Amino acid sequence: MPLHPYIHFQGTCAEALAYYAEVFGAPPAKAMRYNEVPGAGFDSTRIIHAQLDIAGGTLMASDFPEGVEGDPQKAVTITATLPSVEDARARYDALLQGGDVIHAFGPSFFSEGFGMLRDRFGTHWIVMKESAGLR
Repeated sequence: MPLHPYIHFQGTCAEALAYYAEVFGAPPAKAMRYNEVPGAGFDSTRIIHAQLDIAGGTLMASDFPEGVEGDPQKAVTITATLPSVEDARARYDALLQGGDVIHAFGPSFFSEGFGMLRDRFGTHWIVMKESAGLR
């Protein structure tokens, strides 16, 4: 049974998933907007549900409905484990554009390349090179 992270945004879901698809070389996300729900009468063009397939995994996401308060990704971190230090560094640098460093990318005791960041959409990421025993 696979588990799928589900993250939420305040109106930037489509933009965030398009960016993540670009960073990871994934196909565009499949998405449905609130105003596309049959018979619901929503006017909002925000995303009610989306799926982005990345390297055999699925990231699910949505926007909070308009007027609903929420702190996107307050306690969620997504980990991207890559086959090489160069690939991990490239993804880290791409995700960092407009974001904040939590832990600078570099070698650690468990990986040749490891870093933590919060991207411009507020999503927290761990990006690392695969290590023996850690995936």
